[in-house]
Amino acid sequence: MADTARTVPLRSPLSQAADRLAAATRSSGGAIRLAELPFLAQLNVRLDAKGAAAAAVGLALDLQLPLQPNTVVRAGELTALWLGPDEWLLVGPPGSERDLESRIREATGDEHVSVTDVSAQRTTLLVAGPRAHDLLAHGCSLDLHPRVFGPGRCAQTTLGRTQVVLVARDEPGAGFWVLVRSTFAGYLADWLLDAATEYL
Repeated sequence: MADTARTVPLRSPLSQAADRLAAATRSSGGAIRLAELPFLAQLNVRLDAKGAAAAAVGLALDLQLPLQPNTVVRAGELTALWLGPDEWLLVGPPGSERDLESRIREATGDEHVSVTDVSAQRTTLLVAGPRAHDLLAHGCSLDLHPRVFGPGRCAQTTLGRTQVVLVARDEPGAGFWVLVRSTFAGYLADWLLDAATEYL
């Protein structure tokens, strides 16, 4: 029997906003940079931070899970975000979710661990540039000053009345990741573009 299934190209939640985000970036003269980072692998991992599973995951991924609240650990293309005392979000390159999940499950064996692929649940917005802090401060109640929320920090918060995970990236000039549920991504992009008009 012939395979009649059609291959439908993936469409990111913000594919229709890409041109507007790029136009705002150009119009700002370098003050801000807005872009979607689509299809990043995202795995929610829950386990006992003091148990054998945490050490096994660290060895399997060559990345120790952060134990300090609201911090980020990065190794190569993999980033681990602390979400709670027994919860982390692993973010990796597009298409790596199955490999990451397999490595975690194999490494932890019979240990109590929960690994859930949440890649389709959220998309990621990049907000960077010299005015990124100011732009985000328009709709976020966190103190985003680099002394308080500097590189390597993350938080579950609201931005423009939308629940997000906010990550201060640790590469020079990398700005912020804003991880937002796919169903709210269009609204948040519109909010950011409206707030960005001050810098255009």
